Amino acid sequence: MGADAHATDGKETGQPAAVAQHETARGDGLIQPQHVTIDAGLSPQRARLVLLRVRELYTFWDTGDVTYLHRADSPSFIDHTLPQGRQQGLRGIEQASRQFRAAVPDLHCSVADVLVSGDRVSVRQVYTGHFTGTYDGVRGHGQPVRFNAFDIQQVGRSQIVADWHLEDNLTFLTQIGAR
Repeated sequence: MGADAHATDGKETGQPAAVAQHETARGDGLIQPQHVTIDAGLSPQRARLVLLRVRELYTFWDTGDVTYLHRADSPSFIDHTLPQGRQQGLRGIEQASRQFRAAVPDLHCSVADVLVSGDRVSVRQVYTGHFTGTYDGVRGHGQPVRFNAFDIQQVGRSQIVADWHLEDNLTFLTQIGAR
């Protein structure tokens, strides 16, 4: 890591105090990233805002509570990798969450890595749970699922305005017996 970045493993190492304090606030109910790297060119205030939006978004994915989604993402949010059949914008994200939770009701999202640079945030997530519902016509029998996803979020003035995402669907489909 060069001199232009701050890194952390969830501790306050290498970050401006204001960013570290926000990021490690344990009692706020938001998801805690395991590893964070922040471009040193960002002001502590901007870094704090970006991390807050990231934590809110992935708390939505962890809980299904749309309140977090609407805090994190702009009403004019654009999905640049929109899957066929999914509605654009926040409604599409809500739809995806409902459909996935119908298949994996105990879905858990953890954030493994966050890299903040300029107006972009790269996030690696790990999803776990048990396939007890139905997905694309396949009925679950409690199979454990664990797969990665990777997002690049674009953060505007105060909220996430766009993203590009890739989920490891092949691993998920194999684990549930659909492949």
